[in-house]
Amino acid sequence: MTEKVQNFITRTITGILFVAIIVTCFLRPFAMVFLFALVTGMTIWEFCGLVNNIKSVQTNRFICTIAGVYFFLAVAGFCSGMTPSAVFIPYLLTVVYLFVSELYTKAENPINNWAYTMLSQMYIALPFSMLNVLAFQNAPGQDYPVYSWLLPLSVFIFLWMNDTGAYCSGMLFGKHKLFPRISPAKSWEGSIGGGIFVLLIAAIIAHFDASANGAGGAEDGSALLGLPQWLGLGLVVVVFGTLGDLVESLFKRTLGIKDSGNILPGHGGMLDRFDSSLMAIPAAVVYIYSLTLL
Repeated sequence: MTEKVQNFITRTITGILFVAIIVTCFLRPFAMVFLFALVTGMTIWEFCGLVNNIKSVQTNRFICTIAGVYFFLAVAGFCSGMTPSAVFIPYLLTVVYLFVSELYTKAENPINNWAYTMLSQMYIALPFSMLNVLAFQNAPGQDYPVYSWLLPLSVFIFLWMNDTGAYCSGMLFGKHKLFPRISPAKSWEGSIGGGIFVLLIAAIIAHFDASANGAGGAEDGSALLGLPQWLGLGLVVVVFGTLGDLVESLFKRTLGIKDSGNILPGHGGMLDRFDSSLMAIPAAVVYIYSLTLL
């Protein structure tokens, strides 16, 4: 068996397990919160390890990771109605500590440490925490949040289908580079193909949402979103998921590395696996809340 075949098998098995775990976790709120708190911690740990290799940068890897995980759990508790807003006070105190602590470290360039420390929270902890905003929605006519697995899971389904569609379309029709300076492999044809594929999947999800009469969403038997809104969400995820992929590619090119890690066999590190979602999740939240203002 050649090395290429072995890598393909490894990548396929890892991908199947990854998708199965993500899909399964969304079926129960506790499982979702637990898994993505873990993902948040692992991703921040990986990020801090990478930036600490930069000259004159030394973030507090342990505290950054703990702070990010705590923030995710705090948002989960607040969005689910289990904890009051005071739950964020320890996180705010930790942020203050991370700033003040640089007074005593005698670092060569404390501004770099501050910048990368805050980036770990803004780039990773905040986007993952927004999954809770999608998952816990106030049901019509009720004063307490209701867990919905369909909205947050749909973001990942759209991202996966976009990757699949873009890869197939790019292989067949790709001629015009999307962003050659950052990602030479991406093409406009692939991106358009991925978007079309996602629109088809969004229509299927809209049909399921409507026909299930709330089995995947609201308790009053109404659909979460209508067909136009689902199509819009799909497009938002496609655009910002692609941008998220490009942002992480720029990050890796700046550091001069190919993969962010090797924790996922055949798929690289945590940032490699979740790069698209770090932009798509916040964009989806903004989109959903924008619908309520219309």
